[in-house]
Amino acid sequence: MLWLSANVRRLAVGLVLLGSVGMMASMIICVADVVGTNFLDWPVPGALEITESTMVLIVFGALAYTQERRGHIRVEILHGHMGPRVRSFMDLVTHFLALVFFALLAWQSFGELSYGWEIRESTMGTIRFPLYPARFLLSAGAVLLVAQLALDVIVDFGRMRRGEGPPPHAAAAD
Repeated sequence: MLWLSANVRRLAVGLVLLGSVGMMASMIICVADVVGTNFLDWPVPGALEITESTMVLIVFGALAYTQERRGHIRVEILHGHMGPRVRSFMDLVTHFLALVFFALLAWQSFGELSYGWEIRESTMGTIRFPLYPARFLLSAGAVLLVAQLALDVIVDFGRMRRGEGPPPHAAAAD
């Protein structure tokens, strides 16, 4: 399990770094588009389509990494007042429900990826930008998150059985 956890962590870091590059590219294209449109009367062709596709990379690229760091938002109204075993049980239920949801999302995203690949689906904007790379990144991010959630469910179950509390939530400054 340590081998799987280390590989999921490596892939998650790689995907979040790729998402960071996508965010920088999106910011540069948006700035160039605004400057070009307002000052030069010459917008960047395909800026909207490229920005839409990089959004998928930015969001789904960061999900598994954020889950691995336990950095997702958690409402702790009741969580902090419970004992360690109950807190681990609450995390187990939450992670299991998220696992089911994202497994369904990953399953459906593969169907959409396959369909988009078969028909060579692309945007209808100024530049015909293919959609299957963004759908591939959505599927990859969802599968990586499912793997991390499966690891978390196993770890949470072990903690609950031993009566240990969950690890601390990631700090906002990390």
